[in-house]
Amino acid sequence: MLEKLEQIQARYETLTGELSSPDIYSDQANYAKLSKQHRALGDIVKKYREWKQVKEELAGAKELFDMGAEDEEMREMARVEMETLTAQLEKCDEELRVLLLPRDPNDEKNVIVEIRAGTGGDEATLFAAEMLRMYGRFAERQGWKMEILEASESGIGGFKEAIAMIEGDKVYSKLRYESGVHRVQRVPQTETSGRIHTSAITVAVLPEAEEV
Repeated sequence: MLEKLEQIQARYETLTGELSSPDIYSDQANYAKLSKQHRALGDIVKKYREWKQVKEELAGAKELFDMGAEDEEMREMARVEMETLTAQLEKCDEELRVLLLPRDPNDEKNVIVEIRAGTGGDEATLFAAEMLRMYGRFAERQGWKMEILEASESGIGGFKEAIAMIEGDKVYSKLRYESGVHRVQRVPQTETSGRIHTSAITVAVLPEAEEV
């Protein structure tokens, strides 16, 4: 694994150098391609550097522990630090292994989000509107851009159907698991007798199609 990580770091540093060259902007297609590769490797390199830093600090703590053979206070401080750093190193190691797993080729893409009201009548359309607003707030916090492409209103502030484009960094990788049926159980705004209803909507998250 270490050999692979060193290769990734070397490639990342090469890309960093290429992207810092003024000549890169003369070929926008190549610039976009290299930028995408650079972003994809960035998280791995950051975590690998953290892993190396923690490993170095752990070696220092072990050395301090060995040096303090006759100083119990020093040995105890070093022992506590070793335990903390060992846990950090194990956590970094696990996170690196996850980052090295094969990625979905669509992870970097923008997405089309389709929300449709299902069972529950008017209450389902209100739930659909709430989900659309929730995705909008999440996109804003992530620094993404969301644009509503189509919407069919229900007349009471809800949506029978809404389609939105969300653009940004690694959008599909973070929203892909939102696809499916979403349900809510509550007393609807449209219910006068106070009964709890179950409403459902469907959400489809589709990676943006490549331009032909």
